[in-house]
Amino acid sequence: MQENGWLDRTEKLIGREAIKKLAQSRIAVIGLGGVGGNCAEGLARAGVGQILVIDHDIIDSSNRNRQLFATAQTIGKQKSAVAVERLSEVCPECTVTPIDMFYSSENRETLFNWNPDFVIDAMDTVTAKLDLIATCTERNIPVLSCMGTGNRLDPTAFRVGDIAETAGCGCGLAKVMRRELRRRGILSLPVVYSLEEPLKAQANSACAGRHSPASISFCPPVAGYILASYAVRYLIGLIPKK
Repeated sequence: MQENGWLDRTEKLIGREAIKKLAQSRIAVIGLGGVGGNCAEGLARAGVGQILVIDHDIIDSSNRNRQLFATAQTIGKQKSAVAVERLSEVCPECTVTPIDMFYSSENRETLFNWNPDFVIDAMDTVTAKLDLIATCTERNIPVLSCMGTGNRLDPTAFRVGDIAETAGCGCGLAKVMRRELRRRGILSLPVVYSLEEPLKAQANSACAGRHSPASISFCPPVAGYILASYAVRYLIGLIPKK
């Protein structure tokens, strides 16, 4: 069992060798919103030894309805900095490296020079997602991407599947990603997506003119924990490597 006991329950579930494997693993989480923030904490609490968190956004009051790092006290702070503070308090055994940037083709090496064992895409921007996935594919680095989580109310509808399986699920982001990935010769990719038909956002004068989707407290976080679960299971050998 663990010296200080904090991973005893986890070791009972997955075994000592898996605990050692996770402690030696390096996982990058790109995007620290409602999905990525919960994913990062799920990884840290599972015993992952090193986590790289990337985001250039600042916490806004509207983030408090769903984002782990958003509180009344953290509004106006950098998400990456708050992530380090939070995860260091929860799991000081985990080394968390923050990078304050929006991922793009111009700065991608900042991520890849860190040599991740697994990459998690929790971003919203199509161009950034495509570059990240294409680069991981070219370099044989396992990557898991999250599709849309907004405009949904049923957290039980989220699942992991191939990008091809998202056809007909009603996710606009997944539709664009399927098309653009095919153009790049990428026909298969594990993704987290929802089977729930997206709801039509209600009129809200406070959000007039904004293109951000509607959201609620319990959908993006569930998708984030699914991402974390997949990465952990992949790294300890419970998901076959392709």
